Amino acid sequence: MKTRILAMALLIVAGLILAACATPTAAPTTAPQPAAPTTAPQPAAPTAAPQATTGDPYKIGFVTSVTGPASSLGIPERDTALMIQDQVNKAGGIKGPDGAMHKIEIIVEDDASDASKATLAAKKLVEQDNVAVLIGSSGSPASLAMVETATKNSTPMISMASASQIVNPIAERHWIFKTPQANQPVTAVQLDWLKANGITKVASIGVNNAFGKDSRDAMNEQFKAAGIEILADEVFQPGDKDFTAQLTKIKALNPQAVIVHATPGEGAPLTVQYHTLGLTAPLLHNHGIGNKDFINLAKDAAEGVMFPIGKLLVANSLPDSDPQKAVLLKYIADYGAFTNGKAPSSFGGHGWDAVEIALAGLQAEGPDRTKLRDYFENQVKNFVGISGIFNWSPTDHVGIGKESLVLVRIKDGGWEYVAPDQYAAK
Repeated sequence: MKTRILAMALLIVAGLILAACATPTAAPTTAPQPAAPTTAPQPAAPTAAPQATTGDPYKIGFVTSVTGPASSLGIPERDTALMIQDQVNKAGGIKGPDGAMHKIEIIVEDDASDASKATLAAKKLVEQDNVAVLIGSSGSPASLAMVETATKNSTPMISMASASQIVNPIAERHWIFKTPQANQPVTAVQLDWLKANGITKVASIGVNNAFGKDSRDAMNEQFKAAGIEILADEVFQPGDKDFTAQLTKIKALNPQAVIVHATPGEGAPLTVQYHTLGLTAPLLHNHGIGNKDFINLAKDAAEGVMFPIGKLLVANSLPDSDPQKAVLLKYIADYGAFTNGKAPSSFGGHGWDAVEIALAGLQAEGPDRTKLRDYFENQVKNFVGISGIFNWSPTDHVGIGKESLVLVRIKDGGWEYVAPDQYAAK
């Protein structure tokens, strides 16, 4: 019995061992089913364009001669500034470095062509209104009067007047820039015309202020160096209307040409009296008479007057390749539309240049006065303006020269471009 039980146990154990050693047969797997197609990603629902935040207005102080003897300069400057303000604000303002949109606020002050009033206006704008940049004024005496306030308050200032003393010496004019051509390159163009016509004896008459002195200084330096004799260098006071004494003296000297250093307020009546007294020598003004007011005031006496000036007055005569032409023509159209048909002037152009350069600085740097000054000095490069193509630098706060000027002759109540190869044409 025991033997049979043992034998059965051994059989069971042997069976278990054989089962353990046998190679198992894997159960057949079901073929993988293709994954259910995924839905193509849908574009995100369009979100509304983020609205730019609105920051505080950027303030620009603008001193100009809306009244007084220099008003024919100041009114187009003011109108140009207000035109740009209107254009920019209707477009939503300018985007500052903070990413916000800022309207511009141009605060206009009339200095009444008076240097002391220009000083008071500058102080108000800088110290009370806290403008980021100061622009002004129309005339050199008023601009020079503003320099101290701008410098004392570390505020960048852009002048619309031409005397070189406004920006020189540079070491003392760290904060001051200007947009009109200096008198020195204007004189250089006059000199080119004199040489082309073989003229060696001239007389001069000019206003006795900073603008007139700067123009006369440039004349004396360059003409004498070129061997041109200045028979008389007469002066008159700002606001004068009678020039009989000076012109009678000049007539007796029989010059071959007469150079005038003036703006329309005095330059127009002087030109009328010049012809009334029978003077016939060619009359060369400087760029101080570059607006329609001079022609309107001098009337027939303006015919034939020549003067160097920026390209604005003869923009239509420029070749299409001129880099300024498109800018000039747009300004002419914009200004006419804004002023209901008024003719533009180079003085309004000086205002356009000043405001547009200020806006470029505000867009890049915001209203920080020190950063703005540094931007003007180092970043205003190849800026295509009305008065020229500007390149300001640590050694040049004017940035345009003789290349920006053309010689213009008044003809039939308008302006005619005189090309250099026509200087000697009769």
